[in-house]
Amino acid sequence: MTQTKMKEQVAELVAARVANSKPLLIAGLRARYNHGTLDNVPAQWQRFAPHIGNIPGQVGQAAYGVVWRPSDGEGVEYLCGVEVTGFAGLRHQFTVVSIPAFRYAIFSHHEHASKIRDTVDAIFHTWLPESGHEAAATAETPDFFERYSEEFDPKTGMGGMEVWVPIQS
Repeated sequence: MTQTKMKEQVAELVAARVANSKPLLIAGLRARYNHGTLDNVPAQWQRFAPHIGNIPGQVGQAAYGVVWRPSDGEGVEYLCGVEVTGFAGLRHQFTVVSIPAFRYAIFSHHEHASKIRDTVDAIFHTWLPESGHEAAATAETPDFFERYSEEFDPKTGMGGMEVWVPIQS
């Protein structure tokens, strides 16, 4: 990313909102990626997309991309899923994760979904160090999640995207 592009991203990130969230249960498909395989995340979404709206206990139509950075520093764990009310009736291929209530810095992403990594990089490499906040993720909780609202259009890859980063107050 060029310096100019990074500055444009940071300018958008300055307007992040901060909010408290309720606990979330997210059910979906989970996979581990390294830097060489990270471009396979869209294929994971393609495998998961037919299940959206057909998952027992699904809450709303928003989808989530939940991200953990393993302690070994190699790649990421990524779960694409939806919010659910519980574990009952879920298919065996689904993983369910519990995300406790947190205080979040929330960043809107207005570009194509394929560019969300640029927003995440700007958050963690520029905004967070300069913000006075500290990340609140622990070994058991995700580092951040992407939220794709009902306004997200999977055909165009545009609209309704946010990145939620847990922060310490």
